[in-house]
Amino acid sequence: MSNRDKQPQAPAPQASGKAESANEALQHIVDGFKHFRHDVFPQQEELFKKLATAQHPRAMFITCADSRIVPELITQSSPGDLFVTRNVGNVVPPYGPMNGGVSTAIEYAVMALGVQHIIICGHSDCGAMRAVLNPHTLEKMPTVKAWLRHAEVAKTVVEGNCSCSGEHETMHVLTEENVIAQLTHLRTHPSVASKLASGQLFIHGWVYDIETSEIRAYDAAQDRFLPLDGDHTIPTATPPRARY
Repeated sequence: MSNRDKQPQAPAPQASGKAESANEALQHIVDGFKHFRHDVFPQQEELFKKLATAQHPRAMFITCADSRIVPELITQSSPGDLFVTRNVGNVVPPYGPMNGGVSTAIEYAVMALGVQHIIICGHSDCGAMRAVLNPHTLEKMPTVKAWLRHAEVAKTVVEGNCSCSGEHETMHVLTEENVIAQLTHLRTHPSVASKLASGQLFIHGWVYDIETSEIRAYDAAQDRFLPLDGDHTIPTATPPRARY
């Protein structure tokens, strides 16, 4: 049994038909912090001493801001293992003069932290992807609407090529195509392009299913998504060979 398995868990909120009040919601979060500080932290104090002055993450993990997606839980990672960046729709804007937080985080992860892997992870039942399919729902959210233009290419690919039988299948295909589109955007970043060319960086595209816990990963060589835990080599979106 690992130390993680031995950790006492914070009490879950009681399931009931009544919605939490604002005060109850905040109190649950504060209670969770107290549980962490008094019960969990002491068990991992040595780890946090090491992390107090430096970080050496194994990978950068770019995923959606959706509250149901917890990268550290899904991958059973410890503090310091993942350099996580989250936004609506797990979007990576193409490199350009108007770079924002995602672009800055990518450059920092690659150049300052020296990460060897960047994972872009979409997920099932993504509200951002549903909004891409139904842009009229964003009329009162102009900032979100503008942001999701970075996913428009995925919608165009699906509309032009997929004979989808309904919204459920369309959502599934769109979610995968969005991951592929964001991988394409990722390659436009100079720091990423340089490290890919020299074989010092590897990129990955995943789609996580909330209901089943399955992850399907994009395999560039086969141009399709495969189970991450299948009986094959780990799928990767990285070009097969470094050029330098």
